[in-house]
Amino acid sequence: MQQIFVHESPLTFHLQNDALSYIIAILPGGLPGQLYCGKRIHDRESFAHLRGKAMPFSVALTLANGSVPEESMRLEYPCYGSSDYRQGAVSLLQENGSRLAAFMYDSYEILPGKPRLEGLPATYVEAPEEATTLVLRLRDRVAGALCELYYTIFSGGGVLARSARIVNEGAQTLVLERAMSLCLDLPDHDYEWISLNGAWARERTPAVAPLTAGFQGVESIRGNSSHQNNPFLAFRRPHTTEHSGEVLGFSLVYSGNFLAQAQVDQNGYTRVLMGINPTWFSWELKSGDSFQTPEAVMVYSDEGLNGMSRSFHRLYRARLVRGPWRDRPRPILINNWEATEFDISEEHILKIAGKARECGIEMFVLDDGWFGARRSDRAGLGDWVPAPEVLPNGIRGLSEKVTALGMKFGLWIEPEMVNPDSDLYRAHPDWILRIPGRRETLFRNQCVLDFSRSEVVDHIHGMLAKILRESKISYIKWDMNRSITECFSAALPPRRQGEVFHRYILGVYALYERLISEFPDILFESCASGGGRFDPGMLYYAPQAWTSDDTDAYERLKIQYGTSLVYPVSAMGSHVSAVPSLQSGRRVSLRMRADVAFFGTFGYELDLDTLTPAEQEAVARDTAFMKAHRQLIQFGDFYRLASPFKGNDAGWMVVSGDRAAAIVGWYHALHAVNTPAPTLRLTGLKPDAAYAVALLSGDGTEKKLGAFYGDELMNAGLISHPDQSEVDGFLHPAGDFSSEIFILSETPGE
Repeated sequence: MQQIFVHESPLTFHLQNDALSYIIAILPGGLPGQLYCGKRIHDRESFAHLRGKAMPFSVALTLANGSVPEESMRLEYPCYGSSDYRQGAVSLLQENGSRLAAFMYDSYEILPGKPRLEGLPATYVEAPEEATTLVLRLRDRVAGALCELYYTIFSGGGVLARSARIVNEGAQTLVLERAMSLCLDLPDHDYEWISLNGAWARERTPAVAPLTAGFQGVESIRGNSSHQNNPFLAFRRPHTTEHSGEVLGFSLVYSGNFLAQAQVDQNGYTRVLMGINPTWFSWELKSGDSFQTPEAVMVYSDEGLNGMSRSFHRLYRARLVRGPWRDRPRPILINNWEATEFDISEEHILKIAGKARECGIEMFVLDDGWFGARRSDRAGLGDWVPAPEVLPNGIRGLSEKVTALGMKFGLWIEPEMVNPDSDLYRAHPDWILRIPGRRETLFRNQCVLDFSRSEVVDHIHGMLAKILRESKISYIKWDMNRSITECFSAALPPRRQGEVFHRYILGVYALYERLISEFPDILFESCASGGGRFDPGMLYYAPQAWTSDDTDAYERLKIQYGTSLVYPVSAMGSHVSAVPSLQSGRRVSLRMRADVAFFGTFGYELDLDTLTPAEQEAVARDTAFMKAHRQLIQFGDFYRLASPFKGNDAGWMVVSGDRAAAIVGWYHALHAVNTPAPTLRLTGLKPDAAYAVALLSGDGTEKKLGAFYGDELMNAGLISHPDQSEVDGFLHPAGDFSSEIFILSETPGE
């Protein structure tokens, strides 16, 4: 249970739940200081001893006025420009040209539950007892500005959410040039840094390095959270493993330009900053105006990286995702893109859908090419009107025919983009982001619409809402296939061009909010050339995201493994696609492709008619298996067991909340010749419970292996049982790129 203790002299706030203590004190002079962040400790009347000693400022321990230099303090929301030479959390340009902001303590308030962040995605509660929020009010009386720091401590899981709100209470116009969501000063740097980096088709690869003096950081200045860096950091102690040891995780609930960095100073302190990237950012605050930063979520765990991940998974799955699909298993779908690309017709689409229905697949999703002049990626984008030469009965008629087959119908859109060869561009050339007099950069033959303008958002909403009202649509795949260049809005004056990046993503959020409010039963999936905008901000509107355009099963082991550091299985769009893989050229068995895709939303990206009858039967069996187990897979506790980045094998498992059932995925890249059968140590089971263990065989049947106690499976391990075939009296191994799925269920002991 969470609590916030308040102590006087010095004024101290102790935020505490079952795993975490976070302690703030108002330091002499009025700055809020960080005293402790870590494993839960007992409350006491004073924590003044945790302040530590003042370090030398140049050659003096104190300043001329007798105060301690700020660079020797651990602070909650500092500003560069006084006696703190580290990067600051806030910068405020005033009319006299000064950027110094000195926000000193004014008052505090403790609120039950958690207030909403207007216009921004954020975690939430459904009952006040789930969380408690501390609001620290700080004022800079010279600038006439108020800063409100929000700290929400949840009832469990070592979770603390933070954000800041800046208000102009004075007469002068202020310009906010930097406003971080989180600043945390740690008393040492004995950590290893973990970030999630990559590129298109190889997103979210964990990068590990020791924290060293100076700066380490990840960022995006692309207008989207990006394939290259994810808005996430973790700091683990050097001895920490997947299953034990201390770790701090930081995750930004935002989908635009971000900065996440660590600075180790001369005192050995580590300052963590996370928030909107200050590059090309500014925000004008006239008298009475305010600015709300996005939310940053911090998780502390002393149960290793898996413990941190489970806290993020539970929070984001249940208190970030919203709507009727939050708690519902996701439908098994087939998408036509890899089967047809732009070469679509109603007849062909219905043939694919009919075959999918025979295999038990529940939803057909129509991808790109159904609207305007969109016969290739060179024209039509932005004209969201069905093309009669492709679909003579429109989306309405096609959706009715697909639903008549007993399936649900879904649709691909890319609402933020426009082709120069489109009716929309010709009618409104000023509606794109571009700098006057500069050339326009085209990626995939498309420009970015200026979603910082409400009239642009209104226009796109009108076209899409008309289709959704008229048709039987159960699912929308919202794509975004290029980053922003030439970020300039014709609707804003020169002094406010620094607002465009943030206003753009606010426009995206606003369109999402309008559509999910009007069509609450539609399941939205976000996509950005795969994983280019796979972030917590998107999960607030779309409960799942296309994890990567790379659907090669071997590569997906790495991508889904890294993604799981912070994002739940229920959020990962994962499909079985055709071989050879379009991305890698690799041929992986249908068995392994399904075994990897099970640990996500599950679906297909291929033409089922190109499969053999035996393969079609396998699709039907795998679809039935997923239907039987998707509640556990998508909403159970997920554990990483063996990293695909460290060896030939990879493994993970999900365990039910009551620990009575589990599904284990075990994957082998290259077949090892004449070696002992490997073992995999499981976790999360009841040590004294007996579990019946079955192996999902290549033919889709479950082969019973026996009953084993939980302590044996977790300590002695599970032995590999790869599929083998007998030819002429000899056993032939499964070969490279093989996999095993084990099904565990609690049973009475032997």
